[in-house]
Amino acid sequence: MNDIELLEKEEDIEKATKALKAMAHPLRLKILCALKSDELPVLEIVKQVGSSQSNISQHIDILRSKDIIESRRDGNKILCKVKDAKILKLVANMQAVFCSRSKK
Repeated sequence: MNDIELLEKEEDIEKATKALKAMAHPLRLKILCALKSDELPVLEIVKQVGSSQSNISQHIDILRSKDIIESRRDGNKILCKVKDAKILKLVANMQAVFCSRSKK
């Protein structure tokens, strides 16, 4: 890849940088892992991640402000999901690298 190709993808580089910065917190990464397969209500995310609802809500707000997740209201529930399939691929790749058991 040459410099011209990199310059043409500047928008993708900025998006990746923003996503990686937002994901560089253990709770936010856990939230994204919880959301990898489906849209979930905040209370289910709290249950899976294991922190207080107010703490999880603050981290969801950060991920939402960075355009990584989106949420919607369904009755009295707030449902969250990852906006971009590329983020889900990134999370899956990180899990494959850091969370798999190596075979010896």
